[in-house]
Amino acid sequence: MESEVAILALAALAQPTRLETFRLLVRHEPEGLPAGEIADALAVPANTMSAHLGVLTRAGLISSKRHSRSIIYRADLARLQALVLFLLKDCCQGRAEICEPLLAELSLSPCRT
Repeated sequence: MESEVAILALAALAQPTRLETFRLLVRHEPEGLPAGEIADALAVPANTMSAHLGVLTRAGLISSKRHSRSIIYRADLARLQALVLFLLKDCCQGRAEICEPLLAELSLSPCRT
């Protein structure tokens, strides 16, 4: 992943509604959610949500697909993985023992609370 792509993705997530939108879509993988349900779940007006979804789409963090009269949005988990790997690529400057706790935590199922 190039630095510019990572910056675009991080900037897209650096806004509360977009971050919550992305997290909501991650929770609804692999089915995704229609735009209206996303707006309702987050109590955001439809036109505002449309703008947020556009930012996340341009950042490559989500994708959309028309299904009948609805547009279904899905989180791009491969892009999320690439972003996390980009951030950790030079983890601890080759001193694996420093990064081991972080990597161990990441290897645990994030679905557990």
